[in-house]
Amino acid sequence: MSRPEGAGKFHIVPRERHDALIAAVYRRRGFTAHEALAAAEMAGEASWHGVRTHNGIKALHIEERCRAGGGGAVPGATVRRIPGRFAASETWDAGRKLGQPVAREAMETCMRLADRHGIGQVSVDNAFHYLWGGGCVLPAARRGYIAYTTCTAGMAEVVPFGGRTATLGTNPHSWAFPTQETLGFPVLVDWATSVIAMGRIEQCRREGLKLPAGAAVDTEGRPTVEPGKAAALLPFGAHKGYGLGLVCELMAGYIGGSLPTLRNRGPVAGEKHTVSLYFQAIHPDALAGGRFALGRSQADNVRAVLADVLGHGNEGCLLPGQIEAEAARESKARGGLLFTTAEMGELANLAREAGMPMIDPVSLDPAATAH
Repeated sequence: MSRPEGAGKFHIVPRERHDALIAAVYRRRGFTAHEALAAAEMAGEASWHGVRTHNGIKALHIEERCRAGGGGAVPGATVRRIPGRFAASETWDAGRKLGQPVAREAMETCMRLADRHGIGQVSVDNAFHYLWGGGCVLPAARRGYIAYTTCTAGMAEVVPFGGRTATLGTNPHSWAFPTQETLGFPVLVDWATSVIAMGRIEQCRREGLKLPAGAAVDTEGRPTVEPGKAAALLPFGAHKGYGLGLVCELMAGYIGGSLPTLRNRGPVAGEKHTVSLYFQAIHPDALAGGRFALGRSQADNVRAVLADVLGHGNEGCLLPGQIEAEAARESKARGGLLFTTAEMGELANLAREAGMPMIDPVSLDPAATAH
């Protein structure tokens, strides 16, 4: 679970109260009931799994920031399906519709295509960010599919390896595998291609914490650990993270995406300023060669591979997705979502915006900060 050190006590917010509050703010900002519910539920899933950098506070901040910058999502926009010639592929023009409901429908479409063709993919042009990629792929993995999504970030905030100016987004990649019967949870590989997500800067600023070393630079391109001075992020793994971030930009370029430095920064004559999304689902049966060693089934073979990876003295290693699964178990055990005192203050601001009663942190059970 992503718990910043020094953040103090955590407070429990019932899931239904959280979702109702986040949805009410989206509704107040003009979005439809369906859009607001999808956005609230995906934000709730992020908090449920301990992904603090992509919670409802972050989701609404991005919507507000992009709208103020001349971009932003269009409430009630209609998705247009573009006719194509490939049976297992669909291309959509989202018309700047809010990203979360688009992502949900896109992954559902991928799964339907995978049932028919073994694999399904949906590319989305003129989109708005969907926030937590894990929230897109985990439901598909739980239903038995290998799922993947990537997208260009809302703004260019990452400096390419060896450069000094932010010309890439944080550009996340998210994969999920249907390993819940073997492990008790889906393997989830989900991360930004920057050292940290931009939401981590906001999180550290809110909690009064320093940034990790080597994660951000100031306006002069100098390394900084001060959230208030961070002007851009660095790619993780130097050239490797840069390459993965560039993959997203190239995929978006093939879809029809905008120039990275123009995204959500206001109109430029003849140019687009929207995000591009990509989704894929694979039916495991479509991958099976049928010649598993020692007569193992596909499921047995995956189980054996995981056992081999975690054997040989590696028994204490974590698998991707394990921390999120543990956070979800803790949320379930405590009966709600965990928020810091500073985050409760942000939720109070959102309640004022929505004209709803405050969620009083004093009336909630404090959760210990120790994992």
